[in-house]
Amino acid sequence: MPNGTIVEPYYVLEYPTWVNIVALTKNQEVILVKQYRHGLKKTILELPSGAVETEDILPVEAAKRELLEETGYTSNHFIETGILSPNPATHTNLTHCFLATDVECVANLKLDITEHIDVVLLPIERLIKNIDNGILLQTLHISSLFFALRKLGKVQFS
Repeated sequence: MPNGTIVEPYYVLEYPTWVNIVALTKNQEVILVKQYRHGLKKTILELPSGAVETEDILPVEAAKRELLEETGYTSNHFIETGILSPNPATHTNLTHCFLATDVECVANLKLDITEHIDVVLLPIERLIKNIDNGILLQTLHISSLFFALRKLGKVQFS
């Protein structure tokens, strides 16, 4: 603690920097990935996301790589929309959030051995309408979507 008190046991999880991507087609469809998550023991919808690797000089490079690997989509229009801490009490890393617009499918998926992904395209308005129904459960992905919707002018503050 700041006053020198030691709390035991205390666990700190050391992760690399993460990236989340809200990828939007010219037809205003959001690219989602459907995959099994063992913690929940469910197959859920998520945003394309992943870790910044050593070859990625900047988080945007990781975002482009992860989007292409997990979905086959890419774009020349990536905007960083925000930075989040997954859990400042126990995680050492940050998550960089990106909005990619005018994405196009240019390749087949390039998945790791641990990944089994189905790509789902969902109209952005349908995604927004179904947020309350738990269509996205991952909190960092909901936050990334919020940042993207704000950048797109779909969320406003007075």
